[in-house]
Amino acid sequence: MTFTKLILALACLMSGTLVAQEAKVTELMSKDLTSFPGKEGLMIAVEYPPGGKDPIHRHNAYGFIYVLEGSIVMQVKGGKETTLIAGQTFYEGPDDVHVVGRNASRNKPAKFVAFFVKDKGAPVLVPTK
Repeated sequence: MTFTKLILALACLMSGTLVAQEAKVTELMSKDLTSFPGKEGLMIAVEYPPGGKDPIHRHNAYGFIYVLEGSIVMQVKGGKETTLIAGQTFYEGPDDVHVVGRNASRNKPAKFVAFFVKDKGAPVLVPTK
């Protein structure tokens, strides 16, 4: 392999690594909602690295988002793209497709808390096209 090809191969690997940065998700709490049979509440913390983003997905749940730090961009299909800063909120319904979810900054992380009301045992995120 020539030196030029080696450099190109390394550059491709490095750029793929930078693009593939995923959000860090931490479950904070899960609780059966006994007054609503078959439903549970789930609270998670999400940290987007600089430039981090989500794939297109849905939650099949009622989702309430509160931004803790930084700035995030959110959009559901048919809605407008919204940039949120610390202290602002966002809502997703069970039929919404989340088409944009990303850190608004390429330099700083962003953190938010999401609370979902969903079917007990159902996945919190379902990839969608």
